[in-house]
Amino acid sequence: MDPKAVKSDLVLILDFGSQYTHLITRRIRALSVFSLCISGTSPLSSITSLNPKVVILSGGPHSVHSNDSPSFAEGFVDWAQSNGVFVLGICYGLQLLVQRLGGEVRVGEKQEYGRMDIEVEKNCGIFGGKKVGDKQVVWMSHDDEAARLPDGFEVVARSQQGAVAAVEDRGRKFYGLQYHPEVTHSPEGMETLRYFLFDVCGVNAGWKMEDVMDEEIEVINNTVAPDDNVICALSGGVDSTVAATLVHKAIGDRLHCVFVDNGLLRYKERERVMETFERDLHLPVTCVDASEQFLSKLKGVVDPEMKRKVIGKEFICIFDAFAHELEQKVGKKPAFLVQGTLYPDVIESCPPPGSGRTHSHTIKSHHNVGGLPKDMKLKLIEPLKLLFKDEVRQLGRILKVPEPFLKRHPFPGPGLAVRVLGDVTEGNALDIVRQVDEIFIQSIKDAGIYDSIWQAFAVFLPVKSVGVQGDQRTHSYVVTLRAVTSQDGMTADWYCFENSFLKEVSQKICNNVRGVNRVTLDITSKPPSTIEWE
Repeated sequence: MDPKAVKSDLVLILDFGSQYTHLITRRIRALSVFSLCISGTSPLSSITSLNPKVVILSGGPHSVHSNDSPSFAEGFVDWAQSNGVFVLGICYGLQLLVQRLGGEVRVGEKQEYGRMDIEVEKNCGIFGGKKVGDKQVVWMSHDDEAARLPDGFEVVARSQQGAVAAVEDRGRKFYGLQYHPEVTHSPEGMETLRYFLFDVCGVNAGWKMEDVMDEEIEVINNTVAPDDNVICALSGGVDSTVAATLVHKAIGDRLHCVFVDNGLLRYKERERVMETFERDLHLPVTCVDASEQFLSKLKGVVDPEMKRKVIGKEFICIFDAFAHELEQKVGKKPAFLVQGTLYPDVIESCPPPGSGRTHSHTIKSHHNVGGLPKDMKLKLIEPLKLLFKDEVRQLGRILKVPEPFLKRHPFPGPGLAVRVLGDVTEGNALDIVRQVDEIFIQSIKDAGIYDSIWQAFAVFLPVKSVGVQGDQRTHSYVVTLRAVTSQDGMTADWYCFENSFLKEVSQKICNNVRGVNRVTLDITSKPPSTIEWE
């Protein structure tokens, strides 16, 4: 997707490391306005080339007083001012704007964290739709505060403790909020963003998924030559399936899909997925059984990052071999590989500004981003890499991908390798986690709550506990169940099951899966944890 071809004004977010930055992107897209997020320390040319109408400076964990605190590029302020670009600083972004424009930021006398009341002092600019004296609850998270504003700025709202909560310089089109309007803990935050974008900035809302589809088809056709053939790695998940359907719509039978059984699939996944591909999606799919190849390479590997690297490398070996066979068949070697990389994959693989790293502080190497070897012979086509999961599902509906398939829970590219802690080839760990996962997911479906959960799965722990089964002492494995709710996978909360449901599932697992005598439940949100265990 070419941001410059989108039929809406672009709102560009400069990311300075806030855990909420992705939410700004999501909230703005929900208003049918296209938004992108790039590093806050990106060179000015990267910003100007995108031609944004609005630039938002995100929050972050840094203090502007630190020597290594991240900042926007030299010349950014002059460029924005001379081109009439609106700039909104949020939290750290406000402080950065104030400091760089000649104001003063100090450590606050009182820290402000969590829900706070703010009061409107001037009903203009960003609070033009409010009245003086209006109050609202917002989510604060800061130590520093603006003590003296640059020339031209004025305070338009303060917190109940008297700290600056919102500032603006309408003449230069610079605005700042000391709180986070993008989080649900700021109940009127979405309306504030809406008013700012449409009433203050005059942004044109013209971004819709039908345009994304048409544009991506055009990009694919411009990238892939008329006689080129393309390989698509199908995992059986929503992302790769929607990506394949989109590319198939663009180039037809020059797309050749391959589904690899790497020995790390869920219970009967291969049979179920292949049936769906053939019966419902009518995609040309070749199934390759490479389970022994993958498992032999994974023997003895316990580090999660190494597992992902090994799996990524083996996938490429499979694709290269498939490409060679295809070359013999069609007379020309395929040049491209399609993957269902999503925007959260890209975001989680970006370096956090101010970290001192020129490369990613990796949360985890995504199979679509960091798990592929540098010497890969195929060029990548990633038509979904600027979309979030719910947006991919919208696109899938337009492409007429069956609804039950679109509602499938996400499944990681490395498969059960990241749901078996430690060596996946050790004992019967894979068989155990498959059986436990099948019981858990089927129970969720039977309870009618599958669509209420973003992702649910079982995890095998390389830990044994003492139990009593059949009047005998046992020393068997522990498994854990994980279920979360989320909108985009970037943040998540654990799903609260009824006690009766958990009791029934635990009994089914212990009674039907040999080698398990203890079932635990993961009740951790993201952050601090990730959704997957590895």
